[in-house]
Order: sequence, then C-alpha cells, then structure tokens
Amino acid sequence: MKKSVLAIALLGVSCMHKNYLDYPKPEKIKTELSKHGDIRMDDYFWLRERENPKVVDYLKKENAYTAEMMKPAKELEEKIFQELKSRVKEDESFVPAKDGDYWYSARYEVGQQYPLHTRHKGSPTGPEEILINVPELAKGHSYFSSTGPRMSPNHKMMAYAVDTVGRRFYTIHFKDLTTGKVLEDKIENVTGNLSWANDNETIFYTEQHPETLRSEKIYRYNIKTHKKDLVYHEKDDTFSVYVYKSLSEKFIFIGSYSTLTTETRFMSADTPQGTFKVFNPRERAHEYSVTDGGDKFYIVSNKNARNYKLMVADLDHTEEKHWKPLIPHREDTYLESVTVFKNFIALDERHNGLTQVRIADRNAQNPYELKFADPSYLASVGDNREYDTEWLRYNYESMRLPDSVYDLNVKTKEQVLKKVKEIPNYNADLYKTERVFLTVRDGTKVPVSLIMKKDFKKDGKSSMLVYGYGSYGANMDPWFSSSLFSLVDRGFVYAKAHIRGGSEMGRHWYDQGRTHSKMNTFNDFIDVTEALIKDGYSSPEHTFAMGGSAGGLLMGAVMNLRPDLYKGMVAQVPFVDVISTMLDDSIPLTTSEYDQWGNPNVKEDYDYIRKYSPYDNVKDQAYPNVLVTTGFHDSQVQYWEPAKWVPKLREHNKGTSMILLKTDMESGHGGASGRFDQLKETATEYAFILMVNGNKN
Repeated sequence: MKKSVLAIALLGVSCMHKNYLDYPKPEKIKTELSKHGDIRMDDYFWLRERENPKVVDYLKKENAYTAEMMKPAKELEEKIFQELKSRVKEDESFVPAKDGDYWYSARYEVGQQYPLHTRHKGSPTGPEEILINVPELAKGHSYFSSTGPRMSPNHKMMAYAVDTVGRRFYTIHFKDLTTGKVLEDKIENVTGNLSWANDNETIFYTEQHPETLRSEKIYRYNIKTHKKDLVYHEKDDTFSVYVYKSLSEKFIFIGSYSTLTTETRFMSADTPQGTFKVFNPRERAHEYSVTDGGDKFYIVSNKNARNYKLMVADLDHTEEKHWKPLIPHREDTYLESVTVFKNFIALDERHNGLTQVRIADRNAQNPYELKFADPSYLASVGDNREYDTEWLRYNYESMRLPDSVYDLNVKTKEQVLKKVKEIPNYNADLYKTERVFLTVRDGTKVPVSLIMKKDFKKDGKSSMLVYGYGSYGANMDPWFSSSLFSLVDRGFVYAKAHIRGGSEMGRHWYDQGRTHSKMNTFNDFIDVTEALIKDGYSSPEHTFAMGGSAGGLLMGAVMNLRPDLYKGMVAQVPFVDVISTMLDDSIPLTTSEYDQWGNPNVKEDYDYIRKYSPYDNVKDQAYPNVLVTTGFHDSQVQYWEPAKWVPKLREHNKGTSMILLKTDMESGHGGASGRFDQLKETATEYAFILMVNGNKN
C-alpha cells in the first residue's frame, strides 16, 4: 500500500497502472447463466449472499482500499466538507404552512443532523409545540429516517413512521397531542405511506412484500379498536399501490400503477368502514390520476393525449365514457399535475422543457402563467394544505438562485415572498447559468442546463462535470445545489444533461428512452458531452461524469461505449447488472419495470438489453477512473451489483486508471440519513474528482 500511495503522490495525484495497486480480489466461483441459448459466465454471482461473512469481509476490504487510495486527497476532502458545511445554515427553519388553526413547520438546531417538527397555534409566531423530536429519536441509530407528522383532521392525533435501517421498512407510531403521549399501537414493516379518515381514528396504510418490496396491500387500522383489515390487495405483480387523500378531504383514493398503466379506487373519507370503488377500470397504456373539487372529480389522463389532458366527471359517474374535457391535449405542453382548490385550480406544466405554473378558475377559464426571468429554472406548486383559500404557495429556484417560497393571492395577483433559503458564504452574482440545445446523432436537440463562474471563457481549458439520469420519465430539473460550488469555484463547469428517458420535453422524451429505444439515453449523453467539449467548455482530459441508480447504469453503459471521453466517473448506487436483475422476480422492482427496461424472458427484449447492460459488456479496454458507491441495505439497487462490477472492471481495464468501491454498511439507496453525513459523502465524491483532475486544493 505504501508503494502505491507514494506512486500517486509522485505522479501529482494522478492515476497509475493497476500493477501498482494491491486491490482486493474476491474469490472467483464460476456460475453459468443461460437464457435463450445465450450463456453468460458470472464469476462473482456469489456476492449476493448477504449473510455470508466472506461477502461482508470483501466489502470491508474494498472500503479500506478506497480509504488508502484516497489518502493523498484526505486534507482536500476535509476542506471540501468544511466548505459544504459552511454553506448550510445550521439553525435552518422552513416556512410554516397553514392547516386549520395551526401553522406547521420544521427547524434544525445548531449541530443537529435531524430536524424538529413543530407547529404553532393561531399564527406562525404563536407558542411552539414540538411534534417530533427527530434528534432524540435518532439517538443510538447510525441511520434514521422519519416521514414527519401525519395529522388527523381534528389535529389532535398524529401518526409518523420511522426507518432505522435504510431498507425502507417503516414502523408507524401514533401520538395523542392532547396528552403528549405516544400510544402503544405500532404497525411494523410498512412503507410509511398513510392517510387519515375523517373519523380521526382510522388510517389507511400501505404494506410491501417482504422480499420483492413491492407495495402491494392497503390496510385499514383503527387506533381505538386496534382492528386491522385488508381493504385491497394488488395481485398483479407488475403493479404497486399507494393511498392518498384529496385536498378537499372528501375522498380517500387508492392508486395502482405500473410503468404505463394506472387504476384508481375511491371511497368517502367520512365512511372509512365502507368499500373502495373502482374509478375507471385499468386499460393497458392508459395512465390517469384523480382528485376532486368537492362537487366533481378532476382527471389527468393520457388517453389519446400523450402529453395528458384534464377531464372532469360527476361524483356518481366516474367511468371514462362520462368524462368531459376541461383542458385539451396540447402537443407543445406537458400537463404533469393539477391541484384543485375550492375556487381555482393550479397546474404544474412543462413547455419547451421548462416547468411552469398556471392558474385558472375551476372551469379552467381565465388562465394565467407565472413568469420567471432565469433562462433555466424550476418552478412548482408548493406546500398547500387548505382547500378553501385565495392563496397559492409555489416554489422557485435555479442553479444560481436558492429555493424561494412565494404566496400568491389568486384574486388580487399580490405576491408575497415568504422566504429565500439562506446560503451562508454564497454570492449568486459570482455565477451565471446557460441553457443550450445540442444536436445529437439522430438530429434530436437535447437541452442542457449549465452553471459556471461569471468570468468563464470557452477556451477548452476548464474542467467539467456532466450529470445525467434519463430513466423512468424522471426529470432532472435545474434545481439549486449549494454543494456544486466547491467544484465551480475551482473552475468547473457543471452541466445537467436532460437526456431522453426523462420527461423534460414531454412524454415522447420518456418513450424515446426506454425499452427498445434505451440506447438513445446513452447516445444522448455521449453526444452532449462531445458537443460541450467541441464548443470549448472543457476537454476530455478534464471532463467527468456522474449519475446515480439508473443514472449509474448510464455511467456504466457510457464508459463501455466511450471510455476515452471522460477522465473520471462517479457511479452512485449503480444499476449495472440489468439482465440478471430483470430475470429474478424475487428482487425488488423487477416485475414492475418490464415496461421500462423490457422483459428479458422475451428473447427480443433480452437481446436488446444484452447490447447495453453494463456488467455484461465490460471488455478489454482502457477505462476512466471510477468511484462506485453503494449501500449494504439498498432496497432499490442491491449492493451486489456494484460489488460485482468493480472487480470485473479492474480485470479488463487496460489503462492506468483507479477503480474504487465504497460501501456504506449502515445505509440504503439514499445514502446517509443525517444532513452532515450526507455532505461527507459528497465531499468524498468531489475529492475523488479533484484528485484525479490534479487539483491540489
């Protein structure tokens, strides 16, 4: 180890030939995997044995090796952590949200990793009542996650759920707010998704399968009778379920969803012992969501409307044949959601890849849009908890400007800035943002959001980090991140590529980046990177890439296709063993994602996935420097995928790069739970990038 560290130092903290590196070498046990006549050999299949001491020992050796290889950047890593922490207002508080006679909020105390959930009666400045003391509950736990308070309609009872492992199995607790005592009732091994009925004693909650983790059952529980009833079981293993309550508090809904199809059930919140009724029967590729406005239902539907339309239905006639159009389909505007108030509606939409908030009356008449100045930004309907109100809360931020919370009076158009998130040691005037459209190989124009120093020059001499995701229709919007400035201040350009597979440009953007069009996602990322380099933002010697989960799959596929384009990559909790995972229906998220990746039990789908699955396409070539992170309790991407991928990459690497694996033995898919521990993870990733880039400080 000493020899390798010395070599790194002598090379100016660059990377060196793998012969110098005494990296861990897990045992090889040949496993033959056969499907459709195709045989794949997997020497590291055994690493999925979670309870095998050899597996834990191997992961710990990798952590020790990573720590050793990162020693030259240890001081830099600590410096970055202190920078990240210096941009956090330690006694941060959130804007109170009015709900009945109370104003609900949360705040951090100096030095604490977790928040206090609070409320004030009468006004935001009324006497404070602490609802959940998360720092106290988290004591003794290396990981702790809480849903926050879920209030009964009369605000006298509170439910909350906690996870102390990171695998997203929660325990629901109840607190009587008139006495301040936590009830003995506990509901264990559930998702944390719950809704109160209007009797103030019944909740509906979601339970997942113990192995696949698919959310499959909705239960009803009464805190007085302690009676538990199964009210719905989603037996189609390609669907998952959740429960929610409308803003009007008139109905409770059960949503069933798969990648392309949804179905909703509903019941009066006043009669929790009743039976849920199907709103409209599921139909392949028909996605619809429902809420109500007291006297009628509002439906966002993609039936003959790929960018969705808004429909309404009477309370007694909910089948599709009775739906009436309110806002027709628009080819240039993607309707994401609607929030229905007593006297108006608020729409979250996308136009030309940018978010917009539109307000109209209950009949969708007299609409107007909120206007924003930045070329690239994120705006959305915010935390609104009251149905009968003239005020709309919305949020706005950009890569340069921190999150701002506004209240808008929809009658007078008066806007009140409630709060701009305070970022210590930060001056927005030192930076600039850009939004560019870059043409990729098939002629499609892909948007990219960028932030850089104001005096940046396109001379190819700067460093660059390109971030991407491109799956599930998820949007990687240009939100604010104070952490980025530890790179930007060191001369980096940060580019967020809005590649196909997300929904930034509309539903077609997602459809062109899934199943048999998935290669578009990877090609877009590569072509965007090349175009940015050609335009003078950076050079391959100083270009890096980052992505997590399905974005980690993106990293794996891209480094197989164009390893020469990047000096280094960070792959966070990467989904890299696509075929093996999608063939194993006991693994979480498998069956529900056939419409995302394809079903490899079907030969045509298998052959397509086989072309890009990162683990199956590792080959003899020079790979970039790579830092791979994972969590031992990850419920979304199992730890063994990155754990297998790293040794295989090293075996085939013909270059002089460094390939590292870091496993958080205490957390899951989201990483560390404490706010400062999360910053430490970021500091490690940035220190790796800067070390490989040759930065000294």
